[in-house]
Amino acid sequence: MQSLIGSHPCDAQKYREGSMLRRLAKTGFASALEWAGANALIGSLTTPQNLPWVIGYHAVVEDTAAHEGRAILPNLVSLKMLERHLDWLGRRYRFISLDELGARLEGGEPFEKPAVAITFDDGYAGVYHHAFPLLRRKGIPAGLFVVTDLIGTTRLSIYDKLYLLLTSAFSTGKAVSRDVVQLCATLGLSLPAPNKMSATLRDPFLTMRILFTAFPQEKINRVIEALEAAVPIDESGFQELHPLSWDMVSEMHRVGMTIGSHTKTHALLTNESWQRVAHETTDSRLTLERKLGTQITHFAYPDGRFNAVVVGLVADAGYRYGYTTCLRRDSVHPRLTIPRKFLWEKSCVDALGRFSSSIMSCHAHWIFDMMATCEHNHRWPASDPGDTSTSSKPTGEGPGELTAPTSSSHAEVVPHALNL
Repeated sequence: MQSLIGSHPCDAQKYREGSMLRRLAKTGFASALEWAGANALIGSLTTPQNLPWVIGYHAVVEDTAAHEGRAILPNLVSLKMLERHLDWLGRRYRFISLDELGARLEGGEPFEKPAVAITFDDGYAGVYHHAFPLLRRKGIPAGLFVVTDLIGTTRLSIYDKLYLLLTSAFSTGKAVSRDVVQLCATLGLSLPAPNKMSATLRDPFLTMRILFTAFPQEKINRVIEALEAAVPIDESGFQELHPLSWDMVSEMHRVGMTIGSHTKTHALLTNESWQRVAHETTDSRLTLERKLGTQITHFAYPDGRFNAVVVGLVADAGYRYGYTTCLRRDSVHPRLTIPRKFLWEKSCVDALGRFSSSIMSCHAHWIFDMMATCEHNHRWPASDPGDTSTSSKPTGEGPGELTAPTSSSHAEVVPHALNL
């Protein structure tokens, strides 16, 4: 996971030094593999079989450097870098739409040549202003997964808002990590290993990740309200993070972009009660179908998080295809657990910050994921995290076991910086 620079100068220096060493090692490793022609061989062990490469992006901006401190950097890609990615892909892959991907999977049709599908999550307006014209000019199909409660508003996503509030708090130079732990305790929210967290959390990104992993959305909202009272931010001042309008979504849909659901409010479904999961998935689908006048069959799990029960509920909500960030797939609903790789501005750059074909090739073959471990828990917890009722959880067709796509031992790996 890509971490942001901490609030203290010494942390920033250590981060820059460590980041440079990592980039040097990554560049050397990728170049050696490409020179030896080993990418395809290793990729045959790690790449999901009979599946195209599905790539995900989040916000598209003119210049990522201009947004440092104003956005979650691993969620950004510049228009220039996006075009570099697309040009590299166009020389090696056939671009396909999500609808073609789904139809071929359902029909058992093979993909004649390497295929790739491009997707964008969350529904940032920058996709319309920057990516959409580029995609139309190049004739590239794409998919867009939107958070329906945000479309047509100027509200920030819950992730952007919490991150910006924490960034504002950390900018004071105080012991914010300890204060956040104390704040949670005051709100009656129990964090795992709070003493360790107080001593180790030094940046807003990591703090945000831990909070979202620990709590369902209702409790996250309580933390946000408390932070707003202490360090308020003006949401209208972050236009680059504003969502699409319904007119923008409709226009992109009319010219062929596949629109899918990314839930109603961007709740992490594995943290929520099954009733909330059902509401988040069903309501968003119905809203999109009413607004666009078309059937919505594609769904992207927020942050790629899923377990067998969540997958069953997504199936019950009427979706036929689901996209994760993990190589693990559900045996009952394999088409609802399609692996996806997220890229951002610095995913495919060398030690000097230049686009690297070698590193892009490693991502294409999921090679870096051989050394990663999936950070998500794909099993339903013993107690339903947000459920205080005594009703039993539905199981759809019966949640299946999660299986690896191949016989390799890399079933647990997951690629992402931040897949919101």
